[in-house]
Amino acid sequence: MATIPGNARNGVRGLVYDVYERRLVRKLKARHDPVPRHVGVILDGNRRWAKSVGATSKQGHQAGADKIEDLLHWCDDAGVEVVTLWLLSTDNLNRPDAELKSLLGIIENVVVELARPENPWTLNVVGALDLLPADTARHLKESAEPTVGRPGVLVNIAVCYGGRREIADAVRSLLQAHAAQGASLEEVAEFLDVDHIAEHLYTRGQPDPDLIIRTSGEQRLGGFMLWQSARSEFYFCEAYWPDFRHVDFLRALRDYGARQRRFGT
Repeated sequence: MATIPGNARNGVRGLVYDVYERRLVRKLKARHDPVPRHVGVILDGNRRWAKSVGATSKQGHQAGADKIEDLLHWCDDAGVEVVTLWLLSTDNLNRPDAELKSLLGIIENVVVELARPENPWTLNVVGALDLLPADTARHLKESAEPTVGRPGVLVNIAVCYGGRREIADAVRSLLQAHAAQGASLEEVAEFLDVDHIAEHLYTRGQPDPDLIIRTSGEQRLGGFMLWQSARSEFYFCEAYWPDFRHVDFLRALRDYGARQRRFGT
């Protein structure tokens, strides 16, 4: 039996992929399924991807960074309004200094690239930025500032982010705000409820995520948007983040659209 040359096999795979991708797009449009307003993405698997292809951790993080712009274009095309990208957790601060420094540099460059004038996205850097090096925190904020009010997807860049830390920061902010108005702790306790805490979250004023995607096969949140995800739908993808494709995103949307959301009832 004749064998198919490697280049030909790649060409066949590419053709099959293109056909499948177009079919998925047509089916989604024909079904008129609901589109999530807010999608949270846990960009997991960069280091494992690097190991699988014989690359360095830095190359893995860079490959993951290079995928982000594709995702945002896919979200724009699908009609998603808000995207939250988890780029660095508070736990990641415990990584070796050399790796952490490299990763922070990649994140700074990502924000600069996404903030280019030709891109339509509003960037909002969220997280415990006070735990970052001062120069990094300032650079992230200054890079994001010119994007305010752009018409595309609102992109939360979650850096040095942890869900428990966010809730603690929200409660602390609430107490400080009312203390500044002269309220006593007893007075604050009388009216404290979930809505008041939500008003002090990093994502205050935004809809909670309808869909949370995690790549790399891990089936856990790991502390991502603990407060906001109470009624979210979850989609776990086996692909490492650098290998995440448009068809993987479309499958997540298809899966979301087929679910009957009960919102805790």
